[in-house]
This record gives sequence, structure tokens and C-alpha cells, in this order.
Amino acid sequence: MRIHVVSDVHGRADALASAADGADALICLGDLILFIDYHDHAQGIFAELFGQENADRFIALRTQKRFDEAREFSRSLWSSLGGDAWPHIERAVDRQYAELFAAMPAPAYLTYGNVDIPRMWGPHLRDGHRVLDGETTEIGGLRFGFVGGGLRTEYRTPYELDDDDYAAKVEALGEVDVLCAHIPPDVPELLYDTVARRFERGSRALLEAIHRTQPRYVLFGHVHQPLASRMRIGRTECVNVGHFRARGVPYVLTV
Repeated sequence: MRIHVVSDVHGRADALASAADGADALICLGDLILFIDYHDHAQGIFAELFGQENADRFIALRTQKRFDEAREFSRSLWSSLGGDAWPHIERAVDRQYAELFAAMPAPAYLTYGNVDIPRMWGPHLRDGHRVLDGETTEIGGLRFGFVGGGLRTEYRTPYELDDDDYAAKVEALGEVDVLCAHIPPDVPELLYDTVARRFERGSRALLEAIHRTQPRYVLFGHVHQPLASRMRIGRTECVNVGHFRARGVPYVLTV
């Protein structure tokens, strides 16, 4: 059975439409929407609402780790729209989700990324789209487990969880053949982004599950330009499936 796996789609509906070509099924590990683009500052919801110049400044502040200043600058922009900012965000997110799920092939098994808003997925799901988070399913005779979201960070993205809540989802899976998550296990080489020059957060609970249960594969994304894209831990092959927005091609898993 041939399975195509994508992560960090970030608005690439054009490439998503053909991501399952030649495959029996598609797995999507989340981060569908594009809120802000660190490579092309004119793209994404932030630039759509406030323009590239403001996106340039916001990205510069966050890149310099001046998070308090970035939040204050962001608040001033949102307040300029008048009233509550969330309706503006939700309208933009909803437009992206409508386009992305219309392009999403089926059958597809999906879990959430840290920038996704889970409650907004429902209206856009189509027949053949199955969302799993802290749950398992059988694909091609193997047991797949899915864990969505990320851990708490200074970036305060929409679907970040406390470590204990995330660990509980990992524990609920039990033993699986393939463990699918948005974020990597807590291994430095898998967490360091060579372009952003920073470590992302990884899960200690995922790493412990690997040592304890030794699945065949652990598949994840989140780190766009990792120092190491794959690593073997015992008999487990850990694979970053790639930054789909940049590459536009899926990772191929044959089981």
C-alpha cells in the first residue's frame, strides 16, 4: 500500500490537490493555514489585513525574539480594525480552509497542527476525510496513531497544549505500528531549524513512547528546515515528512 504524507501545508491548495496522485491514501499532519509567511512577507492573513510593511516589522520583532514588543505591535494593528479582532481572523481562516479542504484528496487521514483551529474544520470536511487526534485507525493492515497540535511556546499559536495534556493523548494510543504527529519527538537534531536558527519544541512524551513501544515509523513535520530530517531510534525510523508549502511534494510511505 502506498501512502502519501504531507505536513505544514500553509495555504498550498494548488499542490495539495495532486498530493495523493498515485497513492492509496493521504495523511496530513496539519498546519493547513498560512497566517504569516517568513519567506514571503506579502503572503498570509497578517499581510492580507495589514500590508507587507507591517508584516515586515512584525516578523523582524519575532525573529529577534522581542515577543512582548511583537505582541504590543500586533495588538495595536488589531485595535485599528475596531472591536474584537477574532471575527476578522476567523473570516480569513475560513476562506483558507474552504479552499484547502475543497482541494484535499480523499481518502485522507488528518490531524491538527499548532497553527490550526480545530473547531473550524468541521464545516469543511468532505466524505473520505477522517480527523484523528489522540486516536488510532488501521491503514493497510497496520495500526496508525495520531497526535495533533503542539506544545506551549512564546508564539502562542492557536492549538498549543500543556505538556501533560499532550502526553495524555500520546498515552491513549498504546502500541502502534506508525505514530503520526505534527511536532517531532524531543531530539535536538530533529528540532533545530537551520534557516530560522532556533530550536522548536518537541515532545518528551513522544520520545518516551518511541523507547517504550518501538513503532516502525514516527512521522512528523513542524520544523521546516531541520538539521536532521530522519533518525533511527532503536528499530524506529523517525522521519520529518517535509515542508509541503515549500516543496509541494508529499513524503511516500510504502507499507
